[in-house]
Amino acid sequence: MAECGRKALSLLEAARSRYESLQISDDVFGESGDDSSDNPFYSTSGDSDSDNYIAEIGEEEQHQHQKRGDKEIGHSGGAGGGSSGAGPPGSLSRNQAEEEGWTDTLQDTTVPPYKETYGPAQKMPATATALDFFQLFVPDNCIQTMVTQTNMYAKKFQERFGSDDGWCPVTAQEMKAFLGFVTSTSVHRCESVLSIWSSGFFSNRSIALKMGQARFEKILKYFHIVAFRPSQGSNQGLYKIQPFLESLQQSFSCTFRPSQTQVLHEPLIDEDPVFITTCTERELRKRKKRKFSLWVRQCTSTGFICQISVHLKDGQGPDGLAPLKHKPQLHSLVAKQLCQNISGKNTIIFTGPSITSLSLFTEFSKQDIYCCGLLSTRKSDCTGLPQSMLVCGSTPAQRGQSRVMMKGSMSLISWYNKGHFRFLTNAYSPTTQGMIIKRKSGEIPCPLAVEAFAAHLSYICKYDDKYSKYFIFHKPNKTWQQVFWLSISIAINNAYILYKMSDAYTVKRYSRAQFGERLVRELLDLDDCSPTQ
Repeated sequence: MAECGRKALSLLEAARSRYESLQISDDVFGESGDDSSDNPFYSTSGDSDSDNYIAEIGEEEQHQHQKRGDKEIGHSGGAGGGSSGAGPPGSLSRNQAEEEGWTDTLQDTTVPPYKETYGPAQKMPATATALDFFQLFVPDNCIQTMVTQTNMYAKKFQERFGSDDGWCPVTAQEMKAFLGFVTSTSVHRCESVLSIWSSGFFSNRSIALKMGQARFEKILKYFHIVAFRPSQGSNQGLYKIQPFLESLQQSFSCTFRPSQTQVLHEPLIDEDPVFITTCTERELRKRKKRKFSLWVRQCTSTGFICQISVHLKDGQGPDGLAPLKHKPQLHSLVAKQLCQNISGKNTIIFTGPSITSLSLFTEFSKQDIYCCGLLSTRKSDCTGLPQSMLVCGSTPAQRGQSRVMMKGSMSLISWYNKGHFRFLTNAYSPTTQGMIIKRKSGEIPCPLAVEAFAAHLSYICKYDDKYSKYFIFHKPNKTWQQVFWLSISIAINNAYILYKMSDAYTVKRYSRAQFGERLVRELLDLDDCSPTQ
């Protein structure tokens, strides 16, 4: 009995040691509870979203297979499609899979060493303030561009619609204060920035005295990044913000070098989480939907967002919004855009069902980009994958049981844990075993790829849970403005991560909320902005 206990402990320690790099995520926002010392791979709370991330998909998968089986029993495969009625479109029958090189014979695979160093690209002094970190992404020349373009737009607007006696050109100091006022909604969580000057619960007299409400509303009315439509590419829906996005993207790349493991996903950017959990389904349907989708490539060790990709949804709006492509095309395009700067570095990326596909992973492998993705027969492109691995068998599977097929270095894994989960990977050897460790369920055996996916994605879920508390609550009507303030929110979170990894954090250990408050005061040029205060 004692020997079994020692063996279980050694397995636990081995699993923990594989994810030591994730320890930097502990208390990344300075607000974790008693379980902050635990690796995010493990279940530490009953309400953690990370525990349910793939469980929900597994239930959906099982339900989908049951529906498909009821409807398609007895149907034969479609001509030329390579799929039978029992499998998703594009999947291969047993004979076709063998002809394409899929086999049950497993071989060991390895990923070459990562070719990049990891961490901040520049050393910040211990005296650096919150504003210093923020201006790594939004420097003074960027703010000056906002000043110039806002004044140009105000002049053009008044030439067309009549003079505005209450307007005078905005200055760089006023623009910083303007950014500070809107950013304050991420700290105090008031949906309307004008609440600052009200007499209600969200009023803030300490910063309201820095600028009058009337002046703020004038700047808000004319605020622009690009005042005039360019002569070329005029159909580009986000032309008013494209230069800023390009500048922000370059600064993300120049200030931080991510770890080997990264994830492609859509971050949590929806409405106030408190509202979402309390409102009715009818109220949710009435909420105005965003006209864009935002995808990111994110470092799984720190949460630093390395690259963003914005795409407009279907429909040509009054601003000339360009429509999105069909979902399979869009997700493949998004993945390629997000990974265009990591070729040849032996990066490992994790993907959700909407991105995971054999063709994309094969293309990435030629660029020395290795992948590990969760598959869904409803959401994923299953072209070229064996049907036998995608359809639930008639024999009930045991918890922790798995089956693997390989094609070259690509592994297709079917793993059972209260539902069937399928993974496609060339980043982890199918011959290496891992385990899922949960507080209530104990240890569940699984291939190493499943363990790695759960470990890294659980931190991203944890990051999203924290991040959702700090996005800018100001909700403008214009799509380009929504993208702008969302991008500013991402920049502030990235700034805080760099701050946590710098010597300045040893001077004063700000939580994420405190860091946001300091940034607001520094943008407004208020007193007592020293990092030691």
